[in-house]
Amino acid sequence: MRLLFVNGDREYLLEPGAEFGTDLGVIDVPDDVAAGDTVETHLGERFQVREPRGPDLFDHFERTGAPMMPRDIGLVVGHTGASRGDRVLDAGTGTGVLAAYLGRVGADVVSYERDPDFADVARENMTLAGVTDRVEVRTGDLTDDLNSLDGEYDLLTLDTEDAPAVVARAPDLLVSGGFVAVYSPFVEGTRAAHEAAREAGLSEVQTFETIQRRMDFGERGSRPSTAGVGHTGYLLFGRR
Repeated sequence: MRLLFVNGDREYLLEPGAEFGTDLGVIDVPDDVAAGDTVETHLGERFQVREPRGPDLFDHFERTGAPMMPRDIGLVVGHTGASRGDRVLDAGTGTGVLAAYLGRVGADVVSYERDPDFADVARENMTLAGVTDRVEVRTGDLTDDLNSLDGEYDLLTLDTEDAPAVVARAPDLLVSGGFVAVYSPFVEGTRAAHEAAREAGLSEVQTFETIQRRMDFGERGSRPSTAGVGHTGYLLFGRR
């Protein structure tokens, strides 16, 4: 597994035994390097060695589009209670950030990605995250396999345009008490998923817009930052 080498605002994910050139000198990574070590470049600059955590992987994953943000993933985990041993059925893998986070909390994930190139990148990202034993990325459309899947999943997570069609089948896919979570960047898709959840007889159906604002603290006072957009998307939750 790669480790994170940090010096100020410079961060590099490197494997044991690697040799990597930077403007601070060449990092010659020992074969037995471990988190907590300090490695010096040939110019004497010191890099702290850390085990990468979820936010670090979010920053260093190869991306195939706009990934789900960590704050949205936190809401998915918080609202569904996703945990070790859960079986998760996921669609719309993309970069694979959500699948990786769920794998790292101990869930077993089967994730569907329609684009073969995106699926290949996601598999590489699962290797980087160290979760290949818990996350299987399948190339294909989940809707094509709905009739062949059992109803033993604890969590159904969807980030696809056809999410409402899958939500309609949620009672056939989830264990009793299992959750569905749908992420959508557009309110129209969220409303369609909400209506599908109601028609499917799911309980505890709730929809949220996720907004987060960074705080700025200065000499004149404290206020929310005016930079950037606080909105990321919409999250729907329902329960069988």
